[in-house]
Amino acid sequence: MPMRPSLLLILLQIFYALLADASVHEYGGGGFTPRANSFFFHGGSEGLYASDPSANSSASFIKFDTVVFRRTQESASRHEDMQQKTGLVEAIIVEIQDRDKIGGSYLHSDAICCTPELDKEKSCRVGEVIIRPNPDNPDWPKRIQTFFDGKHEETTMEPQIVSINKTGMYYLYFMFCDPQLQGLKITGRTVWRNPQGYLPGKMAPMMTFYGFMSLAYLALGLLWFIQFVRSWKDILQLHYHITAVIALGMCEMAFWYFEYANFNSTGTRPMGITLWAVTFTAVKKTVSRLLLLVVSMGYGVVLPTLGGITSRVAALGFIYFVASEALELVENLGNINDFSGKTRLFLVLPVAILDATFIIWIFSSLSRTLEKLQLRRSMAKLELYRKFTNSLAVSVLISIAWIGYELYFNATDPLSELWQRAWIIPSFWNVLSYALLVIICILWSPSRNPTGFTYSEDAGEGADEEGLSLVGSAVKGTGDMVNMFQRINAHNEFWPECSCTPGGKLWNALFLGS
Repeated sequence: MPMRPSLLLILLQIFYALLADASVHEYGGGGFTPRANSFFFHGGSEGLYASDPSANSSASFIKFDTVVFRRTQESASRHEDMQQKTGLVEAIIVEIQDRDKIGGSYLHSDAICCTPELDKEKSCRVGEVIIRPNPDNPDWPKRIQTFFDGKHEETTMEPQIVSINKTGMYYLYFMFCDPQLQGLKITGRTVWRNPQGYLPGKMAPMMTFYGFMSLAYLALGLLWFIQFVRSWKDILQLHYHITAVIALGMCEMAFWYFEYANFNSTGTRPMGITLWAVTFTAVKKTVSRLLLLVVSMGYGVVLPTLGGITSRVAALGFIYFVASEALELVENLGNINDFSGKTRLFLVLPVAILDATFIIWIFSSLSRTLEKLQLRRSMAKLELYRKFTNSLAVSVLISIAWIGYELYFNATDPLSELWQRAWIIPSFWNVLSYALLVIICILWSPSRNPTGFTYSEDAGEGADEEGLSLVGSAVKGTGDMVNMFQRINAHNEFWPECSCTPGGKLWNALFLGS
């Protein structure tokens, strides 16, 4: 079947953004945006660490490589062949803490480019961007000028390297002040490098983090494998699902580590490794949520199969995988800032809605499972699920608190001034996911008397299965009224109102806001 043009266009945009989302910033004929009395093009922004003066190989720099400016034919025809300096384009590099030194704010003017009035005061030169030098470092903010000559429509910026001697978040803008240059286009590239490699400073700690997480998953996998082998005769179907999540986690962390290592050494993101890493992330997130859901339903412990809801569980998992894969592709193969806010909302919103669906279904399933175990008086299984419920509830509360912190962090740091701490935000979710997996491995370890937690089809459980409605609508049993009241009393005594069952305080706090 031929590919639809819209889908092809999206894929081409993602592929092109792949080159832009790297320490090698490619410019493919972009235009300039007007602002105040200037025109600018954002050439990139990254956190850079200061160069190590003791080693030439550990230099931190921004390199201008074959940057070409092309003006319109109409603009070039306004000049004569023998004229010099018929147009000026400036490359401005500024550390974010010096942003107030760009423009005429210190001259009590809203202008960014120098005006004749300011030129008369000898504060700047007409046609140039107003820059107030840093008293502690007179060469910064850095200004690099490139001129057009005569009627030439193109001019090439002189290749040069700007050394970075101060740690900070650096922004690069290409700017011009002459309105006659409207329609100017830029092509070429710049190369940004930190002392330890091409990874942007905000991303550099993530390579170390993924290395440690790979070792953590490997250690968990080895311990789980040992327990798995020791009790292989009593293995439940659920244990195979847990094994799959551990294996996916190991592959995911390993692929991300190698993806970042390759990025650090070359300056561009390798599409093949990135695609594998993104896919493993989407699969692992989907399988992890399905694992939490089927565990909450009591699969393998309270229920032998999921029955008629298997198709619904599988459908939810498939939809979540597609939505998660699309979001991960855009965020990692391209720069999300290249896409409009509506596009990002279109990608993020389905994932958020599906996550909420999983949470509601998980807690409602846990409530029914706990109720069933209470009425069966399966104390060992009930204790197991009570620990799991408490752990899951704590993780939800921690997640809500962390989301609030993320919103606060992003709202108070719009210019990435806290870039050295930004890696903690995405790392938290990986740590939380790993912690939940460890808890499940401990609670459902193959060595924990597996015969006591497997589903049994004895008469007692069969009778209870037929006599209990999962939605708690009516109690149908063969016992008399006294037996029913004994069950109700046992239910109330064993599980206080602070539990996660409907009507409990924690349930009300999570879902009713009371």
